Amino acid sequence: MTAKELKKRLIHKIDQSENDELLEEIYRLIANEETDIGVFELSEEQLNAVEEGQLQYKKRGDFN
Repeated sequence: MTAKELKKRLIHKIDQSENDELLEEIYRLIANEETDIGVFELSEEQLNAVEEGQLQYKKRGDFN
């Protein structure tokens, strides 16, 4: 299916939908695409876990 065909199908399904929750979720997904820059913010605990894993790998070459 081409992008053009998929867009047509989505538009048709959206036009037919009466489900407010579904429409809000679709909108949320589309809106997130515009702001998604692929950056994740990690908590202090997560950062510590990443650092620990990196040290383990450097010392032993594995993640045990």
